[in-house]
Amino acid sequence: MDNKNTGLVLEGGAMRGLFTAGVIDVFMENGIDFPAFVGVSAGAAFGCNLKSRQPGRVLRYNLRFCRDPQYCSFRSLIKTGDMFGAEFCYRTLPEELDVFDFKTFEKNPMGFYAVCSDVETGKPFYKKIEKGNSECYDWIRASASMPLVSRIVELDGKKYLDGGVTDSIPIRFMETMYKKNVVVLTRPRDYTKEPASHLWLFRRTLKHYPDMMEAIKNRHIMYNETRDYLFSQERKGNVFVICPKEPLEIKRVEHRAEMIQKTYDLGRKVSLEKLDDIKRFIENDN
Repeated sequence: MDNKNTGLVLEGGAMRGLFTAGVIDVFMENGIDFPAFVGVSAGAAFGCNLKSRQPGRVLRYNLRFCRDPQYCSFRSLIKTGDMFGAEFCYRTLPEELDVFDFKTFEKNPMGFYAVCSDVETGKPFYKKIEKGNSECYDWIRASASMPLVSRIVELDGKKYLDGGVTDSIPIRFMETMYKKNVVVLTRPRDYTKEPASHLWLFRRTLKHYPDMMEAIKNRHIMYNETRDYLFSQERKGNVFVICPKEPLEIKRVEHRAEMIQKTYDLGRKVSLEKLDDIKRFIENDN
């Protein structure tokens, strides 16, 4: 499907991103393309396979490695400082174990932006990732590095953590390029984010970064306001929202293969049910 005018926004959510993986696989299988997309955290880590044209890869490696402590575990957190092992997840896995198609990624003209949080300013940074090399996964790692369970990632002289802290649903960013956007959420429509708990622990680990701490403190306000804005744009016909009908049961750290499969299947089911509507939404602006 020829699409030059409709962008794509992928929310994060750790392993809830398996829902998104199911959605983008349906897109690829049905020829639904986008000129550009932006991914946050898991939205970037799983969404990059849209640009590399590898449907099924996200589900495959998550099923294969969900019980491997090198992939994701408290053991990895204690040993390396990252719950999702940086060397395993962002080097060994994509380069050796389930190879990411860096060549196709680089040749594909689709724009790909990953949202990271600048820990020194407490502001979002939108990195356009074009090169099919190890730096690609460095930026994805930065976007997905959750506070408390990840080390700060330093790139180009800046320090970054999870993009979801400062712009969980970057609809306004994509609106600077595209009036109409498809948005994939990993929470149902009636979800409302509550204030962060254990703020004392965040303050302890981020004591040198007061602006980042302020962003964490106010994240629920930003998130809920963005959702209100998003649904207002949906009512105006500028946004098409895809989201779970009910809260996803998957844990942020998930070792159950059956739950990984179930969450992925839910993403496929919802997007297949809306497939004709999605196509019409895109076609009406092209």
